[in-house]
Amino acid sequence: MNFYVMTLFPEMVRDGLHTSILGRAADSGIIGIEAVNIRDYTLDKHRHVDDYPYGGGAGMVMAPEPIKRCYEAILDKRGKKERPRVVYLTPWGKVFNQTMAKELAAEEDLVFLCGHYEGIDERILSEIVTDYVSIGDYVLSGGELPAMVMIDAIARMVPGVLTNEESGMTESFENNLLEYPQYTRPEVWNGEAVPEVLLSGNHQKIAEWRMERSIDRTLTYRPELIRGAVLDKKAQKYYKKRLSEADLPDSKDNR
Repeated sequence: MNFYVMTLFPEMVRDGLHTSILGRAADSGIIGIEAVNIRDYTLDKHRHVDDYPYGGGAGMVMAPEPIKRCYEAILDKRGKKERPRVVYLTPWGKVFNQTMAKELAAEEDLVFLCGHYEGIDERILSEIVTDYVSIGDYVLSGGELPAMVMIDAIARMVPGVLTNEESGMTESFENNLLEYPQYTRPEVWNGEAVPEVLLSGNHQKIAEWRMERSIDRTLTYRPELIRGAVLDKKAQKYYKKRLSEADLPDSKDNR
C-alpha cells in the first residue's frame, strides 16, 4: 500500500512516519510513504502557495494551482487509470475511527491533502477530494499531524506491517471493546501481583478473563461503544450481570 502526502512541510511527515513499526514496514517495501512538497509545484518565483481571501478576512488561503499540479504529478507517478481516494484533513469532515481505518487499508494507494492558513481554495477541493476527514473536534495548525495519525492507524491494518498478526486483532476498538489490561515481569511489582489467572496456563480461562476485563473497561470509560459489540453467550451473561450491578447503559444489540 502506498501513501502520498501533499504538504508544505514534507520533513515533518518523513521524520514522523519513518520510525518504529511504520519505518520497518517502509524499509521492507510493505508500504510506501512519500511526502510531496506542494511548494515544488508553484509557478511563483518566490514559491508562494497562498493568497488573500476574496471577500476579506484574516489570514491567507492556499491557492488551487500548486495543489492541482502536485496532484497531477502524483497521478503521473502512479501510472494508473483509476484515480486514488484523496483525503482532506478538516474539522468539518467525518470523524476518523477504527472502522474507517480498516476500510481505507483495503486501498492500493491513498493521497492525503494537508491544509494550512485559513484553508484551501474550494475549487480544488471540489475537483480532487473524495473523503473529508477529521480526527476530532479541535483545531490544529495544519493537516500533517492528522494525516500521520491516520496513516499510522491504517498501515497497521495492512498485512505484514505488524510482526504479530494477532496483535492487530486484539487491540482497542476491535469489536467495539477497549483492550483488556496487560501485565509483564516482575510477577509482583510495588506490592501488586499479576492476576493469578494469567499465570495459570489455562488459555480458555485467560480468554474469558480478558473478555470480561474488556467489557469492564469499555463500560467504565466508553460505555457508548459497547452498543455495537457482538458478544458470545458467556460474554452476554457477564455483560448483563454487570448491568444489574450498576446503573450502566443497556445495549439493544446485547440483550
